[in-house]
Amino acid sequence: MIKLDDIVVKFGEFEALHNISVHVKEGEFFTFLGPSGCGKTTTLRTITGFIDPVGGTVLMRGEDITHRPVEKRNIGIVFQSYALFPTMTVRDNIAFGLKIKKVNKAEIDERVNVIAKKVDLSQEQLEKAVSQLSGGQQQRVAIARALVTNPAIICMDEPLSNLDAKLRVQLRNELKRMQREFGITTIYVTHDQEEALTLSDRIAVFNKGYIEQIGTPNEIYNHSKTEFVANFIGDINRLEPEIVNNLKLDNNKKHFIRLERVRVLREKNNNDLELDGVVESQEYYGLYIKYAIKAGGQVLKVIEKNDGINIYEPGEKVIAGINLNDVMSYDA
Repeated sequence: MIKLDDIVVKFGEFEALHNISVHVKEGEFFTFLGPSGCGKTTTLRTITGFIDPVGGTVLMRGEDITHRPVEKRNIGIVFQSYALFPTMTVRDNIAFGLKIKKVNKAEIDERVNVIAKKVDLSQEQLEKAVSQLSGGQQQRVAIARALVTNPAIICMDEPLSNLDAKLRVQLRNELKRMQREFGITTIYVTHDQEEALTLSDRIAVFNKGYIEQIGTPNEIYNHSKTEFVANFIGDINRLEPEIVNNLKLDNNKKHFIRLERVRVLREKNNNDLELDGVVESQEYYGLYIKYAIKAGGQVLKVIEKNDGINIYEPGEKVIAGINLNDVMSYDA
């Protein structure tokens, strides 16, 4: 669908993207994930045509669009700020791209009504000024405007970042539902790991203008290819020398284990390594409980599912169980 081959982007002498290669499949929800300044938005803007690369090619369905103008790429765009016209009605905002393309009024009205219904905007809301809508409703308008022209692909740059936490979760679920319903290829930019893991079919993790790993959410989380990915995606424990030696791991490498992979036990249970420990602290979240356990010469962070029975109190003696298969190791 969309293929980037060895894309290089420079701003003056600064090289922002170093030979980026990505292949986004038809109908896929593909996320660019990484910290601020890592190159994810620059890559998105190269796809949409706002940035001209100095090297490499952008292909859409096999056709070279590397230097094609923005308006001729047939790509829908949802900006972080939504970029809506505040004094215009919702209807006119959604219809804007169709009017630019000189589509006749009857067809514009029909297409606006159809897309508004699909993104849960009422006829009453269509006649309001955008400035009268909530942040969540404005986001729906931005998505409707991007989809109404029937683009081949839709690109979204941090579209939920301006919303409060509760609304972000709600609209995240709606975004995925809409994407599945429309079946449209979607490229999504975010710095939020949870957002990326819940929304995506596949994820590209960016770091300093490079891609560290491309994979499914499960591959990115449970089989992180690099130390950067392991640390960036979720919380993790780095294993100190005592545990490394007990597990007979390579001392020349760095070793990590996810919080939910450490077992908290009251008696031994045939794990590869079982360490006597003491609960230092407990954080209660309802669905799960987060512990800090002093064991093996370090403090291990642990997440346990809350079953309402096996709850460990600060000061309680426990056993911390670790299995070799759960350890991720990287060159130092």
